[in-house]
Amino acid sequence: MRISRRDFIKSVGVGAAAVTIPGCGDVGRMLSVRPVEYRPNFVVIFCDDVGYADVGCFGAKGWETPNLDRMAAEGMRFTSFYVAAPSCTPSRAALLTGCYPQRVGLPYVLFPEGPSWTEDKTKIGISSKEETVAELLKEKGYATACIGKWHLGHHRKFLPTRHGFDYYFGLPYSNDMRPENNEHYPPLPLVEGEEAIEYDPDQSQLVRRYTEKAVEFIRRNKDRPFFVYVPHTMAHVPLYVSERFGGKSEQGMYGDVMMELDWSAGEILSAIKEAGVDEKTLVIFTSDNGPWLSYGDHGGLAGPLREGKGTTWEGGMREPCIMRWPGQIPAGLVCGEMATAMDILPTFARLSGARMPRRKIDGQDIWALMAGEKMEHKPFYYYRHSELQAVRCGRWKLHVPHRYRTLAGRSGGTGGKGAKYEQAEIGVALYDLEVDVGEKYDVAAENPEVVERMMKLIEKMRKGLGDSITGVEGAKRREPGKL
Repeated sequence: MRISRRDFIKSVGVGAAAVTIPGCGDVGRMLSVRPVEYRPNFVVIFCDDVGYADVGCFGAKGWETPNLDRMAAEGMRFTSFYVAAPSCTPSRAALLTGCYPQRVGLPYVLFPEGPSWTEDKTKIGISSKEETVAELLKEKGYATACIGKWHLGHHRKFLPTRHGFDYYFGLPYSNDMRPENNEHYPPLPLVEGEEAIEYDPDQSQLVRRYTEKAVEFIRRNKDRPFFVYVPHTMAHVPLYVSERFGGKSEQGMYGDVMMELDWSAGEILSAIKEAGVDEKTLVIFTSDNGPWLSYGDHGGLAGPLREGKGTTWEGGMREPCIMRWPGQIPAGLVCGEMATAMDILPTFARLSGARMPRRKIDGQDIWALMAGEKMEHKPFYYYRHSELQAVRCGRWKLHVPHRYRTLAGRSGGTGGKGAKYEQAEIGVALYDLEVDVGEKYDVAAENPEVVERMMKLIEKMRKGLGDSITGVEGAKRREPGKL
């Protein structure tokens, strides 16, 4: 049931200060908002490689996700939600810092030790000069936990416990980064706190173990505000699923994994309710990037979106997103307005009364959208590594010339074996995402004024955060953490 604007304002209160929300043009809209009068709890469930169409309420076929579907019915489904990169490390850096990964020096996927990888991808991580959402919430008295895949640096100084989290349990990087895939990789560690407690753990039990740790943390901290970040290892290949869910879906292994991830979300939601903090807890479900299409039946689906992981087409960076907060987020709504994972930090900061980071960030407060209102969102830039490949402004998305990987209409692999990508190229192309979410019809020739305006946005961003395609360094890029 949708609550009225009057009832919403009454529930959260209105302060005198107004916040300017910049749009794609020069004029923003003024929203009179202030934090709710208590510090809400926050839970972020961040899956790996889950595609736009991998959740039931987003069109999944071959498996069911009843818990996530119920979460959407009791909350809000975001159909135009983006992560800031089409791959693991940069996407996670953006969520936790509220910045484009290029700004914080983490535009590439990081790897464990090994002479086959360059030093800059094995001996760097998140900088201590960057402030994560966990650090800001800790200052406000929050208990904080990271349970799952970290992938922002595996050396001790880069671990979650050094960046705002009281507790950490999980893998420090991707589950395929182990000796059987590269002889230079060390054994895959399962870390608790800052110590490896197991090597090469049984990955079929990871979803269960992560879920149990998250539930335990919620129960233990129910009498104080908490932030639980659950970045699941699944559904990154190689896929693993527990015996309980093995063979349960019509689709096969990938569907089984999605059903177990759905179970996990249900367990976390039940724990919140049983702890008596349901109406004080905002839960967000999304994923780090689009599906790994080359793995076929072991990869997800992007549905109507073009391409997948590793590309800046919509399928690579537009993610399923569900937000639930009983009594605050109107139930059963669908939000088609643009929002990003970088917006989580500033939104949590306002809702908790925490300060903003001292360094510049790129996200913006989207509480108005979550409350069922409309707002303008500033332009969103699509980077792959250090290449600026596209920009979205309102309904329009402009690609600039770049290469990308594609299966070119071929099916992906089977049984955990990936198919080989081809390389393709695109020139300047404009798409109207309101009528062409699949990016099929280039309308640049019919809209030269839109192209001109958006090219100015591209040029401005190149000067700030750089673009390796054109050789522009970027004056506003910051250094990552280094050993």
